[in-house]
Amino acid sequence: MNQSNQSSAKNLNLRAQVVKTLLAVQNGQSLASVLNQHINIVSERDRGLYHELTLGCLRQWYSLKAITLPLLTKPLDNEALESCLYLGLYQILCTRIPVHAAISETVNAAKQLGFEPMSGLVNAILRRVSRETDEFQTALNNTHGLPSWLFKRLKKDWPDQFDEICQNLKQVAPLTLRVNERQVSRNEYLDILDEEQIDARPCILSNVGIVLEQTGNITHLPGFEEGGFSVQDEHAQLCATILPNLDDKVVVDACAAPGGKTAHILERYNPKKLIALDHDAKRLLRLSENIERLALDQTEVEIVTADATTWQAEEAVDCIVLDAPCSATGVIRRHPDIRLLRQSTDIAQTVALQHQILQQMWQQLKVGGSMLYITCSILKVENEQQMATFFAEHSDAEEIKIEADWGIEQTYGRQLLPYLHSGDGFYYCHIKKVA
Repeated sequence: MNQSNQSSAKNLNLRAQVVKTLLAVQNGQSLASVLNQHINIVSERDRGLYHELTLGCLRQWYSLKAITLPLLTKPLDNEALESCLYLGLYQILCTRIPVHAAISETVNAAKQLGFEPMSGLVNAILRRVSRETDEFQTALNNTHGLPSWLFKRLKKDWPDQFDEICQNLKQVAPLTLRVNERQVSRNEYLDILDEEQIDARPCILSNVGIVLEQTGNITHLPGFEEGGFSVQDEHAQLCATILPNLDDKVVVDACAAPGGKTAHILERYNPKKLIALDHDAKRLLRLSENIERLALDQTEVEIVTADATTWQAEEAVDCIVLDAPCSATGVIRRHPDIRLLRQSTDIAQTVALQHQILQQMWQQLKVGGSMLYITCSILKVENEQQMATFFAEHSDAEEIKIEADWGIEQTYGRQLLPYLHSGDGFYYCHIKKVA
């Protein structure tokens, strides 16, 4: 952003700054890629509110769209005005911001962004909603909140769980830690948090997981610098409980960045060699930093920037953890911009890429070795159906049933759905090479 743009951006009110971020996402940019640049323009004291309004609007985007449509006599055909309306509605229906402030600040934002002639329309709609809050709140809660392509797929895949999935995807995901058992036990760390008067509770499914009941800066938590814990979703933490004993084994973590699973393996086992593979060198840097912060032994760790569709191992490996690229539909709570960014056409491409990586990685595995296939998707085409194709093509593959009291057993593998106050949507399938 050049100087003149930056100074003019600084003169915009907070709502206009939020609208600019929402526009970037509507134009296909991920929130992660624009957030730092955009938040730097916002004054320190407003950053919390900026963050809440941006993420909240994205989380409720299609719900806000559904209740706005009947209020318009003709389509707006203007992304900035649409964003202003959704932002105003979100404040009135989902926050404690005083209604008069929400309306006047949002109308001003529309003017500052160059839509003075249309600001009257924004004002009229927001005032109407403020007079009929209860009706609009009920209508908002009753929407599924998904783009239509995803609505159709999920309804087909999960007819019985569909309503619950839609409601859960609209919630804020809990903040979950994984304690580093090489340094501290879960009970010890819960005591430390308790002494600091930080509200926390143990996870139910993960025996090393802790849910924080309050938000705050992770780096300020006790033991962060010393590597006492990592941030990781509860359902992602289950990966290490499915894997066999990896002591003295050669292990590949394919698609490893930013390194949550790599670190968890090193916390639990002493592999002979651990190869962490990813095509994104920048994200692999984070993996190195995480392992360093957690004070884990790196002597047998090899970090490799490579494409998992073509990578060749020097020797056959004992175990492969394949956290495959996916639609990320299971983690929409954490990344609400996925609702707007992911397109129906992306899915077939992703499935094809997964298939390619599976083929290539399977060749690197020794007979008797095993592969754990993982996605953070809740679409069957990337999970159960992907595995059905794999087993049909590989007579040397046999499923190792995951004996667990979590998730939903599928024809192959187990599916975890995003669950209120608990983990995200994850899929696991454990495969043995038999010949």
